[in-house]
Amino acid sequence: MKNKVIVIGSGFAGLAAAVRLATQGHAVEIFEKRDKPGGRAYVYEQNGFKFDGGPTIITAPFMLDAIFAAAGKRREDYFKLVPCDPFYRIFDHTGRHFDYNGDEAFTLDQIERWNPADKAGYKKFIGTTKAIFQKGFVELAEKPFLNFGDMLRVAPDLMRLQSYRMVHAFVSQYVKHDFLRQCFSFHPLLVGGNPFDTTSIYALIHYLEREYGVHYAMGGTGSIVNGLVQVLDELGGSIRLNAEVAAITGSGRRVSGVRLADGSEHAADVVVCNGDVAFTYRNLLPKTVRNAGMRLRLNRMDYSMSLVVIYFGTRVQYRDRGLAHHNILLGPRYKGLLEDIFHRKHLAQDFSLYLHMPTITDPSIAPPGMENFYVLAPVPNLAGDVDWRQMAKPFRNRIMQFLEDNYLPGLQANLVAEHMIDPLHFRDTLNSHLGAAFSIQPKLTQSAWFRPHNRADDYDNLYFVGAGTHPGAGLPGVLATATIAANLIGSASHSPAPVAA
Repeated sequence: MKNKVIVIGSGFAGLAAAVRLATQGHAVEIFEKRDKPGGRAYVYEQNGFKFDGGPTIITAPFMLDAIFAAAGKRREDYFKLVPCDPFYRIFDHTGRHFDYNGDEAFTLDQIERWNPADKAGYKKFIGTTKAIFQKGFVELAEKPFLNFGDMLRVAPDLMRLQSYRMVHAFVSQYVKHDFLRQCFSFHPLLVGGNPFDTTSIYALIHYLEREYGVHYAMGGTGSIVNGLVQVLDELGGSIRLNAEVAAITGSGRRVSGVRLADGSEHAADVVVCNGDVAFTYRNLLPKTVRNAGMRLRLNRMDYSMSLVVIYFGTRVQYRDRGLAHHNILLGPRYKGLLEDIFHRKHLAQDFSLYLHMPTITDPSIAPPGMENFYVLAPVPNLAGDVDWRQMAKPFRNRIMQFLEDNYLPGLQANLVAEHMIDPLHFRDTLNSHLGAAFSIQPKLTQSAWFRPHNRADDYDNLYFVGAGTHPGAGLPGVLATATIAANLIGSASHSPAPVAA
């Protein structure tokens, strides 16, 4: 049966779900709060610079290809992906670096420079990741965990793969040098997790990167957003901008549509929510006895860290400073800093940073002769007591001074564009509970069946996509949520929405 489907939010998961559902023949309409699509992939434009809000690390390109192929299209006709080499350049606190890519011989040579004894251990570690990838990604990432029995069936495999270990502990079985352990365990931070708390299933990211590469979308991540919007339009779907959803309407076990902030109501057979799950239950759904259990669960869950991101453009280029496209600048502390961020919810004086320098690959996103950057710092979410109205500026100043002193000489005198977001942006603009940048943390007890389900337990025709549902955050994760939701809707029977008067 073909349905009228309303999608709340136009992040990657919302756009992917909309395209897949339009491909199935459903009438799809997206309602987006902001003036441009993209969600976290919103594009900021200033003084001739195009700044990607994120994400900027593109893995699993085959998942993007599959969305277009399902619609009878070629992804290459909409945007171009190019590989990054190295995947990352990782600096220790002294400025010495380690390059990582998909070439095993190259990576072993890099390990040789730090600790030759870890070469054999690294090969054993990589050998384990294929089985983890096969189970955790190929078999489970696009499988809905709607019943506890689904979890019980995979529990023996998860135990066999040591999913009870945390990523850092898992890596540490094979790699002994402290800095190399950091290099091979930071990946959970890309999806909002603490490497010391995140299940070792996320070691599959190593295999995913090695097998399929790390890519960049020419023109910026916004080109992927534009490509998805274009194919949705070609399939007859639509998107309304500046259309904030104030409530999801309905009664009993069924939702009936949405009410916008302007008071208008829009009917639907199915609602797909790309909004934050906790925000949705706290603000968009009625507080009923039926959903009280889910609201309580969400209140008790642990949420990801937040972020401070400074987007900036310079009138001079920094091509001679030894930087790559993706740079990770690790500070003097690793575990202690992560404990400050995730457990103590304390804004430390030190930091570790991700420095994105896309103009090395794509000069088109800056004026001629200029350089485009953003720098990202993981910080506590708003469950802590940091007053970002007071702390944002001093924290920004510390980061920019650090970059000027160590990597980008003369930086602040050469700034010609700058934009900054902090945890308040994630809470107030992106509607993320506690300003969490990646929704619910990817801990074992908050994964698969333990995560909010792709179809709401308490509403028969409400579906969730995005970082807060299974399998979780990161571009591959949220694209998988879209596939799950589209498959569930395609196999369900939903009665037609009433025709608006």
